[in-house]
Amino acid sequence: MEGKLVIISAPSGAGKTTIVRDLLERGLNLDFSVSATTRSPRGKEKDGTDYYFLSVPEFKRRIDNNEFVEWEEVYRDLLYGTLRSEVERILAAGRHVIFDVDVQGGIRLKQLYRDKALAIFVMPPSVDELQNRLISRGTDTIEKIRMRVEKAHEELKMADQFDEIIINESLKQATDDAFRVVSDFLSA
Repeated sequence: MEGKLVIISAPSGAGKTTIVRDLLERGLNLDFSVSATTRSPRGKEKDGTDYYFLSVPEFKRRIDNNEFVEWEEVYRDLLYGTLRSEVERILAAGRHVIFDVDVQGGIRLKQLYRDKALAIFVMPPSVDELQNRLISRGTDTIEKIRMRVEKAHEELKMADQFDEIIINESLKQATDDAFRVVSDFLSA
């Protein structure tokens, strides 16, 4: 069995991480690709489990060494990326890779892996609802939330570059829709 790749992307606060966690628990032979970032850990996040937390110079050194399959500077010195070694590790173990990445990263991964990858865009019911979710999450300043909402307006315009769009109005429905779409893709 050759491993496949499942890409879950969305604007911040749309529910992609919750959907990824649900898919990982459903016995689909998926393994989570841990992304690298230069941001500081939030809450109880652990290095190597939630993210690989790297310094800006270390991240840039790895870019120069071509260690990323995709990366992006989201804001000045705030970088995120997918390490090639993560993808290779999961595929070598005979598992499918699942990514929880921002919209630009999702598009790059789909372009790179083409038919081996399924790209899913998680759509919030509205930008207002997205803003409410970000506020209730309680992890960002009002200024950061404003920046995320601004970015979301641009990201929503890119939804048509994904294979599937799942609207997350009801989390139960969104997770069930994601499970159905991913199951079909992996069994094809």
